[in-house]
Amino acid sequence: MEQTATNEHYLKSAPITKSIIHLSIPMMIGMSVETVYNVINVFFIGLLHNTEMLTAVTLGLPIFTILMAFGNMFGAGGGTFITRLVAQKEIKKAKKVAGYTFYISIIVSILIAIIASFTLTSIVKIMGADTFSIISYTKKYSLAMFFGGFSIVLNFALEQIVRSEGASKESMYGMFVSTALSLVFDPIFILVLKFNVVGVALAMILANIGSSIYYLYYLQRKSEHLRGFMKHFSISLKDKIEIYKIGVSELLLTIFLIITTLLLNNFSIRYGDNVVAGFGIALRIVQVPEFLSMGLSLGIIPLIAYNFSNKNFKRLKEGIKLSALGVTLLSGVFVCLVYIFRDPVIHLFSNDPSVLNVGKQIMFAMLISALFNGFTALFTGVFQASGQGIPSTIMSVTQGVLYIPVIIILHNLFGFYGVIWSMTVTEIITCIMGVILYIIFNYKMKKLQFDNMSNN
Repeated sequence: MEQTATNEHYLKSAPITKSIIHLSIPMMIGMSVETVYNVINVFFIGLLHNTEMLTAVTLGLPIFTILMAFGNMFGAGGGTFITRLVAQKEIKKAKKVAGYTFYISIIVSILIAIIASFTLTSIVKIMGADTFSIISYTKKYSLAMFFGGFSIVLNFALEQIVRSEGASKESMYGMFVSTALSLVFDPIFILVLKFNVVGVALAMILANIGSSIYYLYYLQRKSEHLRGFMKHFSISLKDKIEIYKIGVSELLLTIFLIITTLLLNNFSIRYGDNVVAGFGIALRIVQVPEFLSMGLSLGIIPLIAYNFSNKNFKRLKEGIKLSALGVTLLSGVFVCLVYIFRDPVIHLFSNDPSVLNVGKQIMFAMLISALFNGFTALFTGVFQASGQGIPSTIMSVTQGVLYIPVIIILHNLFGFYGVIWSMTVTEIITCIMGVILYIIFNYKMKKLQFDNMSNN
């Protein structure tokens, strides 16, 4: 009871710097650990020195992304709604929303697995697999991922429900659980049992099951506001709309991220397997500074949601201002560090000279993209937390739709280098769009603040 009350205190009235530290530092640590968890899979496959397996796991990234997309749809939509309900002391409704989020996550993931099993060959070809061996490895990896996908959807949804109360440490502990289990299962399945790419998928599934169990234990036994949420499933249509107006923007964001990945795979594979493998390595390494910035942005979402709901606009603006400063420092410092140590880091994943050479070139473009990515995540998080469905959706659609003409135009103009820099150009333009939408949102906040003062 005491810990949960402390969590709400950080949302409601603690000094803003302390609140951001309390909410974001565990999230940043947790997401950094999750980056390690993503890198672990590629590292152990890399030890087999089989570029075709490494390519198959890289091509299969959209599967993890689409499962994460549905988890985030339910988690972001349900989690931000729960925070606003807790702020308004509507605890019973908050439990119902949490229960609905839990059960719908499982139902949807089962439906995804059934549909995917009937269309697997088409899915694998769309992802960019071309030669017989790469198609074979990608099929095995994909099938295992889809049938264990419920664990990924559920894990992402539950993590955000836990965080909705400001329980950032518990959110971090769940990420630790998944990483620790991955460290145990990856070498067993890949190196000892020789399950190869299927071993990567199985390790990921079991790691997500482990962290989901931890989150369920916390919510059922430790949470002050949401204990007993599993008894509930049904909610009103109005409440569903409240979840999905934010959740769908998160789903769109990730669907367009998948389109981005598929386009990237299809364009890059024209230049050889080594280029696809190089993208896979570079993207995972650059996730370190990106995830730190994202951890800060995601950590403050409950703070934004709580104070927007309570109309505490002064505290809300303070939180956004300090978070933007934090993103600036984190992005700058860690992008520099990753760039300085890029050679020894990239050697951990491959000994293939062609993969190493192209990986360095790709990483440089990805690091510049990371400088803007943190602000894009911050703007999107602010819009989601405050229930702003339209700006959230605009950000999601812009980031995805824009990439299609950008990569086509840059590829036609600059070939291989156009493919490398297409993501960076898209990220910069999206960040500019975020600035414009935030200016509009800030004007809306000022108007709400004035109306609130007039009413009082």
